Amino acid sequence: MKLTILIHCPDQSGIIHSTTGFITNIGGNVVYLDQHVDKQAGVFFMRLECEFLKTLNLLDVKNDFEQKIASRYLMQWNIFTDTEKPKMGLFVSKYNHCLYDLLSRYQSGELWVDIPFILSNHQDLEYIGEQFNIPYHHIPVTKETKEDAENKQLSFLQKHEVDFIVLARYMQIVSPKIIDKFPNRIINIHHSFLPAFAGAKPYHAAFERGVKIIGATSHYVTEELDAGPIIEQDVVAVSHTHSIKDFVAKGRDLEKIVLARAVKLHLSRKTMVYNNKTVIFS
Repeated sequence: MKLTILIHCPDQSGIIHSTTGFITNIGGNVVYLDQHVDKQAGVFFMRLECEFLKTLNLLDVKNDFEQKIASRYLMQWNIFTDTEKPKMGLFVSKYNHCLYDLLSRYQSGELWVDIPFILSNHQDLEYIGEQFNIPYHHIPVTKETKEDAENKQLSFLQKHEVDFIVLARYMQIVSPKIIDKFPNRIINIHHSFLPAFAGAKPYHAAFERGVKIIGATSHYVTEELDAGPIIEQDVVAVSHTHSIKDFVAKGRDLEKIVLARAVKLHLSRKTMVYNNKTVIFS
């Protein structure tokens, strides 16, 4: 049995010693530990993996850890087991590149996750759900039906006990109704031109300006549009020799790679959010 523990708390001496000592006392062996101190904020962050030769009662471990360690250091913390396979809800609109990439990685075993359904505001990509044998549900969204559509989305999410959501180029603004139910558990992808190249055709605008790099950013969704904690970013070089078509192709390649990296980091419990920023563990 393997446990992953994520911790953040006011920085002080003794945290690592006390936490690893607790693991040792219940028969565990620490196999990975990474920590970071935000000196300006005075906050300590830690990710710890430990292995056990026997199966533990997780509820007892959590209660014991809270009483003996967490309360003493005023910790915000979570414990995850390697037997918990997260459930990922996929939202998509008409672009298929990110959806295909994630489903291919899922089918090949690269992503340790369950995907109970795909939700879309269009029917265009239903054939992809059929290809991967994943239920595809069409919930139209208009200005008049948005509230009802989100209620249906929430019903699907709750029915299937979804742990987190990935917006694989879902071209609708997610309202606080859903965001509040999944804080720091909705992952989005967009081009890195925001806000300089916002709008429907960012690659065209970037082409007109003669940019030398284009990029993609994956982040957690917050109520402030495209301003959530950043998980992963990357860029690729372009030049005057590239056409708009080249920009779009390079951008889409980058979007699916950056989104996949962000999803992997989230699944590996390597992200921690604090003050609208992320600590990303190695």
